[in-house]
Amino acid sequence: MLGDRNLEYVTHRALEAAAAQLPPGVEARWVGTDTPQARALDAFDGIWMLPGTPYRDDDAALAAIDRALETGMPLLATCGGFQYALLALARRLAGIEDAAHAELDPDATTPVVAPLACSLIGEEREVTCVPGTRLAAICGTEPFAGFHYCGYGLADAFVERLEDAGVVISAHAPDAGVEGIELRDHPFFVATLFQPQIGALTGAPLHPLIAAFVEEAGHVRVDG
Repeated sequence: MLGDRNLEYVTHRALEAAAAQLPPGVEARWVGTDTPQARALDAFDGIWMLPGTPYRDDDAALAAIDRALETGMPLLATCGGFQYALLALARRLAGIEDAAHAELDPDATTPVVAPLACSLIGEEREVTCVPGTRLAAICGTEPFAGFHYCGYGLADAFVERLEDAGVVISAHAPDAGVEGIELRDHPFFVATLFQPQIGALTGAPLHPLIAAFVEEAGHVRVDG
């Protein structure tokens, strides 16, 4: 769980609740981006890039995503993690070397991650997965309510360039545009703007997206 833990955030309290739902034998460990362990991930079977950006060490966060791309390590990236996954893919796969995040650089000339049509801080939107994608196989093709705590997402101007580079658009939502991306030839590289852990705070079972990631990373069956 790569991110900068802050239990003042409801989203991080929900992450703790979701981690507590994991089956025996599966360990979910927080790793701060500014810690030495963030750059030494050999001991882990998968990376969950967490909400809560900008990270304390953005370079370490991007390096972890690069590692997942290079090694095939399973990666789930949500909210801020989704945004940083977009940056990494734009730079590495689409050749957009100066791809930028508008939150970090408001004057950037190539803002791949840009402000959403409207801020979705604490908002739900109807998320619809694209049939035939891995995300649809996990979450279904019927629309569902996705919780958001963000104001940035994939800029429309760069959708086609990412698709041409092999990035699969796997979900959409009103006001948020692209809600999910994945890589077809990677063991598990899935990123979503919505945050699947939120229901854990109110006793909902482990979200199927988290369960699917854990199963791929740990090769264990997770009953939800």
